[in-house]
Amino acid sequence: MVERGWSALVVADPANLYYLTGYNAWSFYVPQCAVVPARGQPHLFLRAMDAHGARHTAVLPEDRIHAYPEELVHRPDVHPYDHIAALARELNLFVDNPDEVVAMELDAHHLPVRGFLAVQRALLHARIVDSEELVNWVRVVKSPAEQDEMRAAGQVAERAMTAALAGLRSGRRECDVVADIQAAQTVSVGGVGGDYPALVPLLPTGDSADTPHLTWTDRVLRRGEATTIELAGVRNRYHAPLARTVCLGPPSAKLLDCAAATAEGMEAALGSMKPGAAGADVHAAFTRVIAAHGLTKESRIGYSIGVGFPPDWGERTVSLRAGEETVLEPGMAFHVILGMWMDGWAYELSESVLVTEHLPEPLTSMPRQLIVNE
Repeated sequence: MVERGWSALVVADPANLYYLTGYNAWSFYVPQCAVVPARGQPHLFLRAMDAHGARHTAVLPEDRIHAYPEELVHRPDVHPYDHIAALARELNLFVDNPDEVVAMELDAHHLPVRGFLAVQRALLHARIVDSEELVNWVRVVKSPAEQDEMRAAGQVAERAMTAALAGLRSGRRECDVVADIQAAQTVSVGGVGGDYPALVPLLPTGDSADTPHLTWTDRVLRRGEATTIELAGVRNRYHAPLARTVCLGPPSAKLLDCAAATAEGMEAALGSMKPGAAGADVHAAFTRVIAAHGLTKESRIGYSIGVGFPPDWGERTVSLRAGEETVLEPGMAFHVILGMWMDGWAYELSESVLVTEHLPEPLTSMPRQLIVNE
């Protein structure tokens, strides 16, 4: 912050609030934030009923946890950020003069436009700039303790995917399979219990499998259909996503060919994920392989992962795509997701991995081929 000339930073992304303060609750549906001065300690601003909960999770002392009145929730004439901005100025976290620059997480999912406008009104002279995901970029390289959390999340992901693969059978309903998945995402095994994921399980099926982000219905699964499954294991908010494809009955030749090419592409991508390689190098390794099979993929093939809260488990920083110049370092974590979405059908394969000094470390050990359930 000092290097960028910022006097304060307003943090609204719940993943960043968790990373900076430990605060963890399903309260992000109402305005909440931390104000972090460049020289000083962060202060957390929450709804009154949630400020009490912060004392159970946040690592801040009580004099740096502030409640805004309940009467400000869902009002058309006044906004919680009016109270937050005024109190932050009173605490000297904001200094309103032309030399001051206040950064805000302007692309965070949970920063309301009215919140930005309230801070803008409170600071008539200071300049407001976009934080450009500063905290997200700080999070990119994981500490050894964070890497252990990712490994535990991988254990949860593996048992959730095992439940999904066992449950996908013709004659069952999609919702019943998801019930199996969600139980496996939560139950404790070997002392490792699961946390709730930033995204619900996704399982486009049959003709609808040609698009990635459809959730379940109560329709009955039919023989001859293929289902792409994307889910995550979560431990203490750290996510390990995982995707596989299941065909109910004999698969078509085109699906088999795509699965083989994608698996080969996965090996090439993972083989290129070494310290010093750029994100674009990983993308190029995959692209070269599938091109030899006559296939193309327009979207990115992966992204940085770690702490996640709804609606996204990605860190919104490094992408594995053409033109990505960010250099890989040990301790980074990625969801390498190879979704081949065609016209009326699809094949999906993914791995969550940690970048190491050598080859990447997969967080699960599930088979990487097309799964066929008769």
